[in-house]
Amino acid sequence: MTGKHLTLSQLQERIKSVIACEFSTPVWISAEISEIKVNDRSGHCYLQLVEKGGRNSVPRAQASAVIWAGQYGIISSYFRGATGRDLAVGLNVLLSVTVIYHELYGLSLRIVDIDPLYTLGDLEQQRLQAIAQLREDGVFDLNRELPLPVVIQRIAIVSSPQAAGYQDFINELKASPYRFDTELFGAFMQGHGAEQSIIDALDKIAARADEFDAVVIIRGGGSQSDLSFLNSYMLSFHIAQFPLPILSGLGHDKDQSVVDMVAAISLKTPTAVAAFLADRAAEFDARLEAAVDEIRNNVQCIMSRSEHDVQMLGRLLQERIRSASIRSDMRLRTLGDNISATARRIYAAATTRLDHNADSLAERSMRAVAAGRTLLEQAERLVAAADPHTILSRGYAIIRTGSRALTDANAAPAGTILDITLHKGKLTAKVTDNGKEKTDNIH
Repeated sequence: MTGKHLTLSQLQERIKSVIACEFSTPVWISAEISEIKVNDRSGHCYLQLVEKGGRNSVPRAQASAVIWAGQYGIISSYFRGATGRDLAVGLNVLLSVTVIYHELYGLSLRIVDIDPLYTLGDLEQQRLQAIAQLREDGVFDLNRELPLPVVIQRIAIVSSPQAAGYQDFINELKASPYRFDTELFGAFMQGHGAEQSIIDALDKIAARADEFDAVVIIRGGGSQSDLSFLNSYMLSFHIAQFPLPILSGLGHDKDQSVVDMVAAISLKTPTAVAAFLADRAAEFDARLEAAVDEIRNNVQCIMSRSEHDVQMLGRLLQERIRSASIRSDMRLRTLGDNISATARRIYAAATTRLDHNADSLAERSMRAVAAGRTLLEQAERLVAAADPHTILSRGYAIIRTGSRALTDANAAPAGTILDITLHKGKLTAKVTDNGKEKTDNIH
C-alpha cells in the first residue's frame, strides 16, 4: 500500500493527544492490587492493578500504576492509619489516578489519592460473606464445640519460626512449673501467601492428629499489614472443621476476625494463649490436690470409725463374757447346793435305815456317796464345757458382721467385712467366696 500513512510515532502522538484531552483531570477507579513493589533506591511504588470478573476470576482488565516517592509516604500512611493495614496484594482499592500515555512505555496510571473507606467496606463485606457461608455450610460452631482436654500438654504450633510472638509463647510455657510438649509447623503469618501457608501446616497436623491435644495458631505484634487472610473463608473453613481444638493468639487489636470466631479459644496474644494453657494445668493440679486431701480425710474418718467400732465390740464381748461367767457360776452354786441337799437326804435316810441293817446301810451309803461324786464330776465337766473361753480354745471362733453374729454363709456375700474373735486376739477378714456362686452354677 503506497497511499498516505502514519508513522508509528505519529500514531502514538495522536493517542497521547486524545488521552490527554479526554483525561485532563484525575479520575476515580476501583481495582485489585495484584502486584506491588517499592524501589529501595528511588522510593517510588510500582503496582499492577487488575479487575476480576470473568469466569474463575479471570482478569478482564489490568494496568500498570505508580505512586511517586513524594506522595507514596503520605498516601501509604493515610491508608495505614485508616485501615490498620499497609497497601498489599489482594486488596480492593479506590484510587484517584491521572492517565499517562508515553510513546515508548505505553499507557500507565499515576496514583494521586486513595479512599480507604472503600477498602474497609470491601473487607467488611468479605468478612460478613465468609461468616454467612460458614453458617450456611454448618461448620461455624464445630471447632468451638469440641471438648477441650482437661490438661493440654501435646501442642502443635502454627507460627513463623522467626516471629517474636512464637518465642514469647515458648518462654511463657517454660516459665510455668508444668511440662508441655510442643512441635512447630512453620507458616507465613502475614502477606498474600499466609492463607495457603497456614492451611498447608494444618493439613500436616491433621495427618498426625492423634499425636496432639490441640493446635495453637499464633502471631506476634509488629506490622498489621495485610491481615485480610484472618477473614478468609477457606482458612476459616479449615479451622472450623479441624478435628482438634484450635487456640488462636494473633496479636491484633481490631475487630474480632472470622478465624478468631471459629477457633475453639480466641485470645489476644501468644503470651495470653501460653498463660491460658499454664493456668488450665494449674487448675487441674489444684483439683488433684483437693481430691488427695479429701481422700486422706475420708480414710482418716473411716479408720477412726472402725477403731471406735472395734473398741465397742471389744467392750460388748467382754461384758457378755462376764455375764456368761456369772450365770455359769450361779448355775454351778445352785447345782452344788442341790447335790449337797440330795446328799444330806440320802445320808439321813441311810442313818434311819442303819438301825435296821448296819451292813446294808454302810454299803448303800458308799454307793450313794459314789453316785453323788459322779454327778458332781459330770456337772463340773458340763460347766467347764459351757465356758466361752473353753469353746474358743478348741479352735472355734465368734464371727460377726456389723453388730450381729453370723450363722449363715449366705448372709455374707463376697466383699463383706467380718470381725472374728479367737481364743487369743481378734481378726478382721473380707469374704471372697461364700460358696453360694458354686452352688448356683451346679443348679
